[in-house]
Amino acid sequence: MERSRVWLVTGASRGLGLALAREVARRGEGLVICARGAEGLAQAAAQLRALGASVHARAGDVADRDLARRLVAEGTERFGRIDVLVNNASLLGPSPLPPLAQYPLAQLEEVFAANVFGPLALIQAVLPGMLARGHGLIVNISSDAAVGGYPGWGGYGASKAALDLITHTLANELAGTGVGAVAIDPGDMRTQMHQAAFPGEDISDRPLPEEVAPAVLEIIDRELARAGRAGNASANGAEGSYPARPWRFLAQGVVHP
Repeated sequence: MERSRVWLVTGASRGLGLALAREVARRGEGLVICARGAEGLAQAAAQLRALGASVHARAGDVADRDLARRLVAEGTERFGRIDVLVNNASLLGPSPLPPLAQYPLAQLEEVFAANVFGPLALIQAVLPGMLARGHGLIVNISSDAAVGGYPGWGGYGASKAALDLITHTLANELAGTGVGAVAIDPGDMRTQMHQAAFPGEDISDRPLPEEVAPAVLEIIDRELARAGRAGNASANGAEGSYPARPWRFLAQGVVHP
């Protein structure tokens, strides 16, 4: 019997990626997960299976563009399809965060490889199957650094701004196909990455990823259904909705710039 949905979640060994995967696992849905650390990924996969999910896990760096092809091919072979892609994995860059005038360009290239080119490679790998089925959702995890212009956040923020523009453009290009694209800003969270951004500071007032994941999942559920309705309307002769609105969301509210 085919599971109701199949999810591909990157950066799923900890933080928001793992918290979101746990929410999906509790539904008994299929999961394709990846993370850089093989040991942490294996532990995460065991947790998710214990919650009722069928899981395919592959260790790898999303900056490795061959990983995208392998993940999608293996996930499709295992489950028959991928319904939701969550580009969650990202790279902060140097810690402490340097001003742009002093940002090592080689490290900035690494940030863009992980935060922009890696997600786009996964999008390009997963889209043909989604479009053939007329159903699916691309989810790119964003950040307020994409729009804030915060000192020190120029490298990471620029990469997330680029990912936002990719998302917005995709949402418009895919309008009416039954496949959607959204960016979700989960807000500050109590994670290793956030601590690395603020070394030595107390971040205990930030919510845990487990507290944010249900709101992220609610947005995904709603937008996947919305994309499906738009696809059905287009198939029945209605025009696609260009420009696609809204496309960018906050986990603690909604914004559509």
